[in-house]
Amino acid sequence: MNLRKKFDIPSSSVITIAGTVGIGKSTMTNALANALNFRTSFEKVDTNPYLDKFYEDFDRWSFHLQIYFLAERFKEQKRIFEYGGGFIQDRSIYEDTGIFAKMHYEKGTMNPTDYETYTSLFDAMVMTPYFPHPDLLIYLEGSLDDILARIKVRGRPMEQQTPIEYWTEMHRRYENWINQFNACPVLRLNINEYDLIQSEESIEPIVERISSFINHTKKVRRV
Repeated sequence: MNLRKKFDIPSSSVITIAGTVGIGKSTMTNALANALNFRTSFEKVDTNPYLDKFYEDFDRWSFHLQIYFLAERFKEQKRIFEYGGGFIQDRSIYEDTGIFAKMHYEKGTMNPTDYETYTSLFDAMVMTPYFPHPDLLIYLEGSLDDILARIKVRGRPMEQQTPIEYWTEMHRRYENWINQFNACPVLRLNINEYDLIQSEESIEPIVERISSFINHTKKVRRV
């Protein structure tokens, strides 16, 4: 059964999945796309020319990496809405400035001039009435131990070589960020409350909650 029709989710909806590294964004993206018969939009990790260099030298490459992500995510967001929606998006454009760029600036791995340049560009591109925001942002959350275990299982070399202190810092910053986020409606899901790999049926109650959020928001906007 197409769960989109069962729960009356508009076919033009755009849903973004957010959360720290290793939390299960890609798994959730695929599961929701299959359940709703939506297209997917994934972060292009393998073709990123700065990612490996960044993990080797944060100070030198943090600004380059953030500018690359901003450009790629902006182009992808534009493409999704020009297509007419119907997408599940892996990672949001908002995390780049609210978490990563801010973290590097505060920890001294991005200098003040680069940070000001980046945030000014982000505000001009994204924080305007003309930029299309998602209908819903799904925030995946879990304990630091759970996330570290998932990173270990995934086994990406550049992540395995990264100090645990970095993942601890990111986990804290993600929680602070989502508590202040208000660019679009947010649905928080704890990763211990479902298991999409062992039980495909666990996606249905998630879809039902998504429907409630999206349709409630549309009713409020009409009032």
